[in-house]
Amino acid sequence: MKKLASALLLIIPLMAMSQPESEIRGVLAAQQDCWNAGDIPCFMEGYWKSDQLVFVGKDGLTYGWQTTLERYQKNYPDQATMGQLAFDVLEIYPLNTDYWFVIGKWSLERSAGNVAGHFTLLFRQIEGEWVIVSDHSS
Repeated sequence: MKKLASALLLIIPLMAMSQPESEIRGVLAAQQDCWNAGDIPCFMEGYWKSDQLVFVGKDGLTYGWQTTLERYQKNYPDQATMGQLAFDVLEIYPLNTDYWFVIGKWSLERSAGNVAGHFTLLFRQIEGEWVIVSDHSS
């Protein structure tokens, strides 16, 4: 019986850690589906709707959810430019109970020419939802 209790004490924290990871992976999967449907506003649902959101890309810093949305819409004006997005999560781990860090690769397969790069994302749990508060994509 003691062995069972000891095993449960080890497994329960691991199960608790897997819940945020699963939810964060779900956010990324939803973003990928939205992008591949040509729906940038839907894709943006994975981001924190705040002026404090920060996006770092090849053109520098972009602050704010609305500004980031407008940046995506300007750079990807149609489905052909958007192409088909694929994410490959390389690392995902907690920084504490409310913040998780994600490192991965992104790729766009499209008729305008395929492109790919890497990203780092800082996720934060806000009001029970996991959202991206910082995105560095290159």
